[in-house]
Order: sequence, then structure tokens, then C-alpha cells
Amino acid sequence: MNRPHFPVLAHLSANEFLDQYWQKQPLLIKHALPDWTLPLSPDELAGLACEESVESRLLLRQLGDQEWVLKRGPFNEQDFTDLPPDNWTLLVQAVDHWVPEVRELLNEFRFIPDWRLDDIMISYATEGGGVGPHFDNYDVFLIQASGTRHWQSGQLCDDRSPLLPHPDLKILAEFKTDQDFHMEPGDMLYLPPGVAHWGTATSNDCVTVSVGFRAPSHGEVVSDYGLWLNDHLSDFLRYADPDLKAPSHPAEISAEAITRVQEILKQYANDPEQVARWFGRLMTEPKYPENAMADLEPVTAEMSVADDARLAWYQSEDLDTVYLFANGQDYALPASLKTTVVAVCDNRYVSASHMENLSASERESLTALLTDLVENGVLMTAE
Repeated sequence: MNRPHFPVLAHLSANEFLDQYWQKQPLLIKHALPDWTLPLSPDELAGLACEESVESRLLLRQLGDQEWVLKRGPFNEQDFTDLPPDNWTLLVQAVDHWVPEVRELLNEFRFIPDWRLDDIMISYATEGGGVGPHFDNYDVFLIQASGTRHWQSGQLCDDRSPLLPHPDLKILAEFKTDQDFHMEPGDMLYLPPGVAHWGTATSNDCVTVSVGFRAPSHGEVVSDYGLWLNDHLSDFLRYADPDLKAPSHPAEISAEAITRVQEILKQYANDPEQVARWFGRLMTEPKYPENAMADLEPVTAEMSVADDARLAWYQSEDLDTVYLFANGQDYALPASLKTTVVAVCDNRYVSASHMENLSASERESLTALLTDLVENGVLMTAE
């Protein structure tokens, strides 16, 4: 089977990149996207930052006293008029949710599972602008769309790394430069989680596109799965100790009691189908569920997946069921529909051919699924 080539990785195959760099070390790829043009102007980006529903920030660096000033959107025209000529940056989150042409860029990164992708942030900076030395808890690809920027990567950081005393920003108090990268339009820099980095605009038209990935913390995994289990388990399932022995000290929690609790936890952690049903919902939840709009058009023969819809699938260990996850919902389908489910997820498109050669029951299951996806805004009539 021939694996697709991803031009954004230049001479590397997807597996070579994943084996040698993914979550291991930074990588600069010159001319990764030489012909890509940002589909919105700096003025249009500023316009997005003026919208109530869009997350945006302005970060100014006051060089005299090395202070960092953070302002949160929405902004207005006067906010931009009052800015100094340099040393500031505008950051707009999840631009792919508002500009479909920006979302098309994500197709370049499908060597990473779709459900790991989070969003695309775009920053515009004047010379000297940046967000200071910091680190992220997730992987990121940084694409230079216009202008130039100087990046430095540094030490590996964690929650013990010292930060500057700022109420809203996590700027590293110490930065040890390991590598330097000079970015021009079309260049791309990959940075693993925890790697300190510091980008500074070296021109007044510096636009950087950041492709970020979802990486729930262990705390989020445990707490969210616990909440999901609480909604799906019978209240009659309780802690039990039929082998209880009279304690020497009534207040002591015995090692046997802890073992019983561990067995309860293991029981649900070791159930792959249950974990998959929860995890698929978690990783396909929309970033902004309040903005999801239902398409009220009827199911048609040709339909496409909405630009901002998130999809994933999982086949049960007994091979009898395939689960489709869409925008935080899960659908249990007969395994005979796996080919159709995979095709829809891979191509983000539904055609009349998917109904061909199906039994009556399979056709009924697929029709019910498509109807529900339409009602939830996941599918829309193809243009």
C-alpha cells in the first residue's frame, strides 16, 4: 500500500518525521509551504479580533523596564490606533473556525490523527514583537506566512520551571538558547511539548500561523472519564468487602481496602470499548459548541462534512461494532458499515455510492445516522 506524501514535510516521509522528531526534537523545514498564501489580510485579522465571539490578545513589550502588557479582546479601531510603531503582537485564536480557507491548511497535517488537531492561531507582529520565552504543553507547527521572525529553542521545561511574576502570562524567567532558526515566508518550525522557545519578529509585517494539537492532561483524562462513568454506571454498583476482617484499629484504612478500590478502577480502565466510547467523544468535542449551527436541510444524495466538524472512529475488539464519533457524540453501528464510516471520515464527504450494495437494515442504520448528523450540523449539502 502506497503511503501519501505530505509536501509540508519536504524530503521526510510521515513515518520518518514521527520516528525522529515528533515529541522528540525541534525541526525547521525551509520552504515547507512555498506557494501557500494566507487567505486573509492583517486588517481582516484585526477585524476578527474586534468580534465578541473571537478569542484574541494584544501583547506589548515595554523594552525600557522589560515589562509585558497583555490586553484581551474584543478590540476596537482605537485600540489599534493607540499602538506604538513596534514591539507588539496581535494573536487571534481558532481562525480556522471563522475562515474556512484557513482551515484547508489542516489537510497538510493529516499524518497526525484528525482528532489530535486542535486549531490554527494566527499572529501579526511588528518588529520586536513576540510573546516572550515560554513553552507549550502540546505540539505545534509554526508557519511563516509573511515577513520574517527569529526563533530560538531552549531547555526542556515543566511545571517547576521558574516564571516571571506576571498574573496572566507564563513567561520563563530563564532561557537557555539551544538552537536558532531564521524564518522566512513558507518556512515551518516544529516544536515538541515542553521545549522552551522564543520568537521575535524581525520585520513589521510578520505573520505567523500556529497549528496546535489537543493533548488533555492526565488530570483531565481521569476527571472527565470519571464524570462519564458516573453518567453511565448503575448506582447499585458499590464498593463491597465480603472478605472483611475485624480491624485492630477501627479508623485504619487497610491495604486490603486500597486493593479493592484499585480493582474497581482497573475494571473500568481495562475495558477498551468503554474507554474508547468516552475518549472518542472527548476528542471530537467542538472547540466552540455554542457556535455550532444545525443544518436544517434534508438528507441528500451528496453531502459534505462541515468545515469545523470533528470526526473519529473506533472498531470494537470483538469486531462486531464500529463507533463513529462526531462533535462529541458517539454512534454505534454494525461492523459491516466500517468501510462507509472510514470513507466518510477520510474524505469528509458522503455520496450516493455509500448506499449501494447495503442490506435493508444497513441502509436503515446509515440513513438514521446521516439524518442525525445533519440535525447536529455535522453534515451539510455539498456545493
